[in-house]
Parts: sequence; C-alpha cells; structure tokens
Amino acid sequence: MFGRSRSWVGGGHGKASRSIHSLDHLKYMYHVLTKNTTVTDHNRNLLVETIRSITEILIWGDQNDSSVFDFFLEKNMFVFFLNILRQKSGRYVCVQLLQTLNILFENISHETSLYYLLSNNYVNSIIVHKFDFSDEEIMAYYISFLKTLSLKLNNHTVHFFYNEHMNDFALYTEAIKFFNHPESMVRIAVRTITLNVYKVDNQPMLHYIRDKTAVPYFSNLVWFIGSHVIELDNCVQTDEEHRNRGKLSDLVAEHLDHLHYLNDILIINCEFLNDVLTDHLLNRLFLPLYVYSLVNQDKGGERPKISLQVSLYLLSQVFLIIHYAPLVNSLAEVILNGDLSVFSSKAEQDVQKNSAKSSIRCFIKPTETLERSLEINKQKGKKRVQKRPNYKNVGEEDEEERQSEDTQDDLDKTKSTEASSKGIRTSSENEEIEMVIMERCKLSELSISAVTEQNTTDEEKSAAASGSEITNWNRPFLDMVYNALDCAEDDYYALFVLCLLYAMSHNKGIDPVKLERIQLPAQHAEERNSYNHVLAEGLIRIMNYAAQPDGKIRLATLELGCLLLKQLVFSKNGSIIKDVHLACLEGAREESVHLLRRFYKGEEIFLDMFEDEYRSMTIKPMNVEYLMMDASILLPPTGTPLTGIDFVKRLPCGDVERTQRAIRVFFMLRSLSLHLQGEPETQLPLTREEDLIKTDDVLDLNNSDLIACTVITKDGGQVQRFLAVDIYQMSLVEPDVARLGWGVVKFAGLLQDMQVTGVEDDSRALNIIIHKPASSPHSKPFPILQATFVFSDHIRCIIAKQRLAKGRIQARRMKMQRIAALLDLPVQPSNEVMGFGHSSAAASQHLPFRFYDHARRGSSDPTVQRSVFASVDKVPGFAVAQCINQHHPSPLSSPSPSSGSGSTGRCDSVAASSASTPSVAQSPSGLAGKDDGGCLVCRRLTVTVDTGFRSSSSSCNRNSRNIHSGRFLHKISKAHKVNRACLVSMLAVVTER
Repeated sequence: MFGRSRSWVGGGHGKASRSIHSLDHLKYMYHVLTKNTTVTDHNRNLLVETIRSITEILIWGDQNDSSVFDFFLEKNMFVFFLNILRQKSGRYVCVQLLQTLNILFENISHETSLYYLLSNNYVNSIIVHKFDFSDEEIMAYYISFLKTLSLKLNNHTVHFFYNEHMNDFALYTEAIKFFNHPESMVRIAVRTITLNVYKVDNQPMLHYIRDKTAVPYFSNLVWFIGSHVIELDNCVQTDEEHRNRGKLSDLVAEHLDHLHYLNDILIINCEFLNDVLTDHLLNRLFLPLYVYSLVNQDKGGERPKISLQVSLYLLSQVFLIIHYAPLVNSLAEVILNGDLSVFSSKAEQDVQKNSAKSSIRCFIKPTETLERSLEINKQKGKKRVQKRPNYKNVGEEDEEERQSEDTQDDLDKTKSTEASSKGIRTSSENEEIEMVIMERCKLSELSISAVTEQNTTDEEKSAAASGSEITNWNRPFLDMVYNALDCAEDDYYALFVLCLLYAMSHNKGIDPVKLERIQLPAQHAEERNSYNHVLAEGLIRIMNYAAQPDGKIRLATLELGCLLLKQLVFSKNGSIIKDVHLACLEGAREESVHLLRRFYKGEEIFLDMFEDEYRSMTIKPMNVEYLMMDASILLPPTGTPLTGIDFVKRLPCGDVERTQRAIRVFFMLRSLSLHLQGEPETQLPLTREEDLIKTDDVLDLNNSDLIACTVITKDGGQVQRFLAVDIYQMSLVEPDVARLGWGVVKFAGLLQDMQVTGVEDDSRALNIIIHKPASSPHSKPFPILQATFVFSDHIRCIIAKQRLAKGRIQARRMKMQRIAALLDLPVQPSNEVMGFGHSSAAASQHLPFRFYDHARRGSSDPTVQRSVFASVDKVPGFAVAQCINQHHPSPLSSPSPSSGSGSTGRCDSVAASSASTPSVAQSPSGLAGKDDGGCLVCRRLTVTVDTGFRSSSSSCNRNSRNIHSGRFLHKISKAHKVNRACLVSMLAVVTER
C-alpha cells in the first residue's frame, strides 16, 4: 500500500517467507515494539516503519481477517503509540504517527474494527496531547486527524468521544480552539468538524454543546467575523486606485465562507443551537455593525462602523445566502420598518454592566478568549475532581477506585435524570432559555403587528410605502434605500441597493407580509392590483439615465433594475403598470434607440458586435449571486479595462465599448418594453435557428446551381460533395439515393462566419474555414469546418469563390437592413451596397430561406416529381446565360418562379453566377479568356457591375449616365488596370441591356 520495501523486517534471518499481510507478521511487529519501548536516534526510523506496517496490517485485517483486531486489542498495542508520543520524540515521529493514524481511520470500514480502535479512551488521549502546533506540518496532520474522526461520528461512536459524566468532549473542544487560525485550510477543517458534530442527533451531547460551548464559541466567532468585516472596509477605503484587489477578494471570499458556514449550521435545524446563534448574529453583528452603518457614517462615534457601500454589499450577501426564517425576518423588519431606537437603551446598559453575557445590539469584543471560556466552563461543570488516565505501559487505574467512581457516576446520573423529569434546569440553561424566550416574544409581537397591517387597503399600502402620508413613522433605513437610487452622478450605491432589494424579495425565509408593507412583492407573489410607485419611479429614472449618451449607469445596474421592475409591476394576470410609468419607460426606450443610431455603421464590426451582444445576453443572463461574489464592485466605478473588471461591472472605454454598451441598453429596454406590453419578440435574433438548414435535412435541389467538389478535411479524409449557396448559408449536399433531384445536407454553415482563401500552389482549390459563433465576445471562435475544397477546374474554383464571397456580403447586408429597421432608420438602397442593384419589389420578395420551407420533405413524399441536378453537368456559364435570358424582357419584371422557389446559386441570389454579355454567356471559352479580342479582366469587372439585381428603368438610365462619366471611367480603369476603350465598349453593352 505504501510502496516501500519491507526488507528491514526480519532481515536475513530466515523470515523472508512470512507474508506481510498476516497475523503472524503483526505478532512480529508487536515483538519489535516491545523491544523498542524507548525512542532513540538509532531506532526512530525502525519504530516509524513498524507503526506503518501495523497500520497496513490492520487495514488488511479489517477487510480480510478479524483475528488481527482481536490480537491488537488483546495486546493493547495502542498504548505503544501513546508512549512514543509522550516521550517527546521529536517532530519527525509526531508527524509520521499522526499521518499513519489518519490513514488508519480513513480506511477502516467495519464498525466493529472501529470500536476496537476507539475503545479504552486512547484516541481521546492523543487528541488532548500537547503537540507543537507552531509547526505547520504537525498542525496540518493533527487537524486532518480530527476531521477524519469527526467523519466517523454517529449515534453509536459519539459515546467514545463525549464523556457525559466528565462533561468532556475533547474532539469538539480541541477543534474549535483553532476557529481563528491564520491558515485558511485549518479554519475550513474546523468548520467541517463542528458541522459533523452538530449533525449527530444525540441530545445529551447537543445539550452539552449548548450549555458549555455555544455562547463562548458563537460570541468569539461573531467577533472574528466582524473583525474581518472592518478589515475589509478599511481595504475598500484605502484602495481607490484598485491596487489591492487581491487582498480585497480574499477578504470577500472569507466573509462568504463565514456566511455559508453559518447557514450550514442553521439548516441542520437544531432548535436550541439556532436560537443561540441567531441571537448572537442579530444582536452582536448584523444589527449593530451592518444595519447601524446604513445611516450613521460618522466615524467619530464610539460604536464601530463601516462604509455604506460595504454595509449594503454584506447585507445583500446575508439575504442571498441565509434563509433561516427567524433570523432574516428580524433583520428585514429592522431594515424596512425599524428606526434608531433599537440601538439606544438596552445596548448602553449592557455596555455599562460589562458582563460576560451576550450584549444586546452592540458589537464588542468578548471578555474572555474561547480557550479560557472553555476551561472555565469545564471547571464549573465538573462533578468531581479527576485526573486524566495514567499512561504507563498499560494505562489502567486501580480497579477499586474505578468501581467507586462508576458508582458515584451512576448516582449523579440518576439525580440528573430526576431533575430533568421535574423540569429543573441549571443556571446556565436558565440564562439561555430566558434569552430565547425574549427573542421569540419579540418576533411574536412583530408578527402581530404584521397581521394588523394586512387589513389596510392598497391605497394605504402605497402611501405607507412612499411615506408621504405618514409623518410620525420614522424609517431611516428605508429612506436611505430610496435615496440611494438617485443616479444623477453615478450608480455606485444604487447597484448595492438593487442587489439588496433583489436578495430580500427572493429570500425564501422572509415573510411576504413584511415585504408587502413597502409593496415589494416576493418572487412568487399572489395577485395584486398596486405596486410601489416610489420604487418604480426610481427604477425608471435609472433606465432614463442609462439611455443618455453621457450616462454613468453600468450595465449590471440597468439589468438588475429591469429585473426588479418586472417583478414589481407583474402579477398573475399580467402587467399592472400605470400608463404614466409605461410612457416614461417608452421614452427611455426611444432614447436608447437614438443612442444606438449614433453608433450604427456599415462596417462589419457593428453587425458582429450586435449579434455577439445579443447572444451573450441570451446565453448568460445576470446571476445576482455571482455578481455579489465579485469584490471589484466594492471599488468606485472605473472606465478602464486595465483593471480586469468585467465589462458589465464598469463604465465603457473607447468607441468600441460605448457601442457595446449602447447595444446592450437597447436590448434590455426593448425586451422590458415588449414584456410589459405582453408582446412577443419577432425581430430578434437576426438569425433564427428554426429558419436555418440543418444537417440531414432533405432538400429539393431541382434547377439549383450546384458545384461538384472534393472536400479534404484537416485529418486527411476525402469526400465528394456538391456545394450550394443560399442567402445566409453554404451547404454541402450529397444526392438522395431514394429520389433523383433531391439532396441530403451533410454540412451547413453561416456565410458571415466563413473565411475563404486560395491555395497558393493549386488554382483548383480553396481553403475554407467556418467558425462557430462565440458564446462571449472574449472567447476564441471555434472552427466547425476547416477543409480544402478541390474543384474539377480553375473556372469552377473561381466561380465558387465568387459565390461565397458575394453571398457573405449579401448575407451581412440583409442583416444590416434588419438592424436599420429595428432602429427606425431608412433602409439603405440595394444599389448603394457593394455595387448590387435590384428593384424594391424584388428586395421585398428576396427573403432568406425562401425555398427551404416547402423543400424540406421526407424521403417518402409521393408528390415529388422526378428531376435532375439541373446545372451539375453544365458548363459554368450555363446559369449565367439562363439568367440573362430570364431577365432580358424587362428589368422591372419580378423574379421568375424558378428563382423564387428553389435556386441556391441563381441570379436572384447574391452568390449567383453573375451575368455577362451574350457572347460571354454562350461561350464557355470566353470565361477562360479566349474571346473575340476582349480581356478576362474586363469580363470579371462586368460580373461585378451586373449581378442580376435589376433596378427600375429610371435608375438604370441614371446609373448609365453616371457610368459613362469620365471621372467614373478613369477611376475604374485605374483601379482595375483595364484598357479604357475596352472598358467603354463593355459598359456600353451593360447600359444597352
């Protein structure tokens, strides 16, 4: 098991045949221990290896041979371990012994074996041994040993650790002494040990913890948490330049660990422990430090205080994590309806008394350390004076003394049982019970007042929430919440207030009646007819500020405000928002539209940003729990990305980030407006999954332009496919074996995410990469296709490259037009975009995926007519010639039925083979450059000018005049290095057509 040689065992004395895992070998190890009872420098390594061997044999015997443990118990071999520890044998032996014991208890699975090891109280003796805890390695192995033992606790094994007669629970009391250890892993282990102890349903043990350890432990724990909070606040106050974010993050993480630990204790639902803990948290931490700091920012007072932003931040964490009803209800009652009188009289009296009892609503340091308090309580609780066992070679006491003590224990136990049956309690129990009863009486009084307020009308509730008609009711904490929503300068405090309101409304432990007092509905509130107008107006003002060009509202604040407004004005029957508030919200939405218009551009970057931001918002909506785990929002809002703060949690920097912010603001306010008006979203996203071609779709490809190619993937595989291009996608299809003229899609990708490059040493091949849309703007796009496409000749390769390039341009142009429609901008004429031109009627009919809706039929559809892949065996110019013939009668005619129903590569698509002169269209050799005196460059330029998208006759005449202008010809001829006379003759043909 340990991977070490055992050659030292038996040496060369004929013992090689002895099995290492056997009872005989254990007997031999026992013989070695008896011969080496004193630790020296010479036998130290021998003893350590002997203990390791014994541990390995015990683990083997637990699973294979029960006689091993019988022998171990019979010879009382655990005593040797104790003797080695008591001899102060040095750090090396202590570390190895603790490590070995930890491995032993981790791997014991049978309860009987565990009982053997825990008997005779030897394990408790090791627990209370005075180790040198200044050594980090000893400390680590010791606390791991205690944690391993705590994992073995249950109703049966707890009796080996808790001595009811002695009022001693060494495993627990020794562990909690390290609750504030500087090393975080030690503190985490202590929390694990205490939770494992609290989960054991043993009433005598739990009563011991409540009576003897709960008050000192919880009071010191609360002080330790509060000290960390004050250190966190000091770090925030002195780190305006974001230089100590690492330390600040560690402090926030520590506070979160504390809250999760406290919540873990509360959800165990041990009532009397929860009562003590709730009392200390409310009256020694949350109220006097967190809540009191909301309205008292004067640092000169006697009471310790923290800054407003830290107080709001920590209270939000409390309500997000802890859901224990008595605690969160009392805390929410003070915040929503309390005043400063809760801190006045009782706290001052307790401070003056300076007693050891829990001071009410005052954050003060305990008078005694935890270790000292545990020792005092232990001395008070002793029923007799008794020494710890004498650990000589056998560790046994005189039989008569033990019998007399057992008799006395029985008598004491009988008296204790009788006293309990008569309801008699000790003085410490009485103090705790009085404290709990007082707290429960306070909660009952609050609940009675809540019931009284249920009888008010909705109008009275609204007035009470706003505080406009109540003059004698002073609620400074609630007033602070409303005032902090003012974002005229920045949203530093507003973000924390919104988080606090969100956390309170989503807390499952808070009574909804308390929230209804300020008309803040819970997450699953019942039907209602009114809402908090003051809060709604504050949220709408935040949205108005966010839509301003110079707004200082971060995206996280705006998104959280939208979430709260939806929750505030929505009931089961829909939106109950007032018309005036809806009008103000629509005004903010219009402002966001005007703001985004300022950044609307024709470059590719805007479209990519638009779709990336929408995708990011859809995939990753705001998680308030994660937001409140980020320490960076505690620092003043900054506008530089150099801090590493997430974009939504800071202000924008530069035009690109301002564009991103404007897009996000537009999306949020548009979504909120549609949601409140009960209207569905019909225009976003720009690319809908249900409209796209998918793998294994069966398509009708009759009369479609397809190009045969060989696809060579990155791993060397080769497949024969046909390339088809549509409005938004390129597809690779193979013929359907069941029907002629139909194809099965084997791959489909968006044109706008495609990169096409030529192969340097092969004019018949193209390198094509299609990326999957990134989940976030910062993630690297993942290629879903990276392959080389090899065509039959270089002509088809040029045509395929042209189709893909133009298809990409047209796909992006159409999406930009849809964005323009969203922003109420005039749609850009087609003939002004990349040289394309067609009539507005054709543009309105040129919708994406126009033929796929009726082309996706199953392979067994009987209505399908036989057809062929019309253009596969044709020369590349065949589709061009057919396109010219179709469009020749009139440029105003609408697209033909074939172009409107099925062409993926026709002239009605941007990716179509472009029209040329009749001679070029009818002669395949003309495209290859073997013409009647013209040049190939001129013909390619013709392809660029005339794409099959026809404008009206008036616009054609106007364009003709522009084309024949001298300046235009000069620019074209210079850019393309074309003979001017050849260019004039070519354009004359185009103009004539």
